[in-house]
Amino acid sequence: MIFTDRLRVGYVLKRYPRYSETFIVNEILAHEADGLEIEIFSLRPPNDPYFQDIIARVRSPVNYLYLPTESWMPEALASQALKGTILWATLQEANQILTDFGTILETARGEEVRDVYQAVQLALQVRRKNITNLHAHFGTMATRVARLAANFAKVPYSFTAHAKDIFHENVQFDDLRRKLTDAAAVVTVSDYNLEYLRQKYGSAAERVQRIYNGLDLKRFPYIAPDNRQMRIVSVGRLIEKKGFTDLIAACAILAGRGCEFSCQIIGTGPLEVNLKVQIDRLGLQGRVELMGARPQLEVIDRVQSAAVFAGPYVVAPDSDRDGLPMVLLEAMALGTPCVSTDVTGVPEILRDRQTGLMVPQHDPVALAGAMEKLLIDSSLRVQLATQARHLIETQFDIHRNSAALRDLFRSVRQQGIQQVQQLG
Repeated sequence: MIFTDRLRVGYVLKRYPRYSETFIVNEILAHEADGLEIEIFSLRPPNDPYFQDIIARVRSPVNYLYLPTESWMPEALASQALKGTILWATLQEANQILTDFGTILETARGEEVRDVYQAVQLALQVRRKNITNLHAHFGTMATRVARLAANFAKVPYSFTAHAKDIFHENVQFDDLRRKLTDAAAVVTVSDYNLEYLRQKYGSAAERVQRIYNGLDLKRFPYIAPDNRQMRIVSVGRLIEKKGFTDLIAACAILAGRGCEFSCQIIGTGPLEVNLKVQIDRLGLQGRVELMGARPQLEVIDRVQSAAVFAGPYVVAPDSDRDGLPMVLLEAMALGTPCVSTDVTGVPEILRDRQTGLMVPQHDPVALAGAMEKLLIDSSLRVQLATQARHLIETQFDIHRNSAALRDLFRSVRQQGIQQVQQLG
């Protein structure tokens, strides 16, 4: 355990930065604004062709824990290389710097070589940089490495569990239960997630806390939606759980009714070709446009000038689903009335006929009907948007919610110090 007057938190992420993970950047920026010292540790290099503008505002140092490979070397060969001299040299260094490392290393038996190597690297950085806590986002690779590193360096670790690492069919029950049990604290981002974890994992999940993601509301100013272009907008990766096939089908229904509108879908992903084919097949060229990736400032402008934000989220066949989509929060903050589905945590923020309109998932007819209501009824748009903004201000302010997370970090650290002192 590191004893220091300052709280210094290491954020452990699979990749940093990522275009779609602005919620992590929001969190880090809010911590920085409060004076929390942070070091960012990325296990893989960034691979997105676009980055959001707010990345440039992050002041915390970024440390890339890359594998020691040549540019030509495939990942499989890189992992094999770690079984040789490089891994051995790193273990020897750790044995000199990390207390009882030779004994503790036994706890990593059965783990992937790559994970152990990066965990040792991280543990060494923890000692060199006087990191007091580790916090990982997503309960898979990042938490796996943070868990090992925290054990090696004798500091507490915590993690935030999101939808994919809770619901996806590839989630390994025993592995996640072990992380829930071992972590000094666990956070998840919706009451739906919290209830699911407690039902499925029992006592292992009894310490999980719900802390909502949040927004810097200065970046998302409210404008009343009474005078908007007759445009529907949606934002997200072009993957199945986002429900864009249902949105396009709903647009075809609106077009068939003679409704005047346009629809912009912002994002990239593996379903792009399929969605283009669907648009062409339904004769929606000129009505529905796939916009690709856009900088956040442009996304904000397009969302705020639209009459409707559509979030047609679904549970994918592999059980993947959205937990509580940030773009829905952003649209509600900006004053754009929202239509979404009754999936996972969405009903916690989009309350039917109060803060938005709710429809069943996989129901293009209902989706079309809800969107048409908002397109033609400006007074309904204003009513829903006003109440939605109030909800965002009271429950999703990033400065309030990140303060709860910092309190958690301080509590975890203090508990760890007390445990060490009790052991003598």
